[in-house]
Amino acid sequence: MASFIRLNDGNQLPWIAFGTGSALYGHDATESVRRALDNGFTHIDTAQRYGNEESVGRAIKLSGKSREELYVTTKPGKLEPGETVRDALLTSLTKLNLEYVDSYLVHNPSHHQGRLRQVWKEMEEVRKEGLARSIGVSNFYVEHLEEVLAVATIIPAVNQIELHAYVWKSVKPTIAFDKEHDIVTSSYGGLSPIVRFPGGPVDAAINQIRARLEETRGAPVSDGQVLIKWLKQNGVLVVTTSSKAERIREYLDTINVPDLTEEEMKLIEAKGAELHRKAFVSRSCVYL
Repeated sequence: MASFIRLNDGNQLPWIAFGTGSALYGHDATESVRRALDNGFTHIDTAQRYGNEESVGRAIKLSGKSREELYVTTKPGKLEPGETVRDALLTSLTKLNLEYVDSYLVHNPSHHQGRLRQVWKEMEEVRKEGLARSIGVSNFYVEHLEEVLAVATIIPAVNQIELHAYVWKSVKPTIAFDKEHDIVTSSYGGLSPIVRFPGGPVDAAINQIRARLEETRGAPVSDGQVLIKWLKQNGVLVVTTSSKAERIREYLDTINVPDLTEEEMKLIEAKGAELHRKAFVSRSCVYL
């Protein structure tokens, strides 16, 4: 299974990213990002609102890895009066100690009410200038995507949303819209069924599938790997995080886990549809 995902602009990115939101929100991320890079991650996902871009940049420098080896995604926060997307990106680049980012995503449509179309046109300009190799969006649903596409000359390459088995049914229209327009859907909170909502209807399906995968592989498979594999086989870019080196290596090893069968893919979706749970309560959550 491919370790890269091709975007609609011709660029490609690693299928999994190490995220610096949620647990690392507002905290120094140097050691966590350094640990992720040392253990095989090459895609780092951060944001202005996370308050840790400077420490992400420090970790990148300390890693000793070349810029070409890495894929860095960040996102602007709510723009201040008179501030442009370019201004926000230049601030982020200074903190990250980078000349460009690989992906730049509009973090949340609620940050730009009444100005979403203008903000997207400014996003297109920073891509044309080479400050961002690819541009996209985050926490956008169909109505927001339609507003952007009404003025877009560059289609968003990525749409990052909360995505796991317990919200899959409710966001299927957005996933379908993304697919129709060749936009890669990216997931944060993908492990929520086992991390935030254990004991739900998906658990039994995971246990059943994990047992079959372990028998097929002849090696241990974790619950997290089952869910990550399910997302990956659905064509989803996975954003996840951990403070433990062994867990980081486990997530990356998911690519070596045998594929779920069509029946197993449908089983997780069906069981997920029995319960609706969002880990991030509102679309304007402070972490988003």
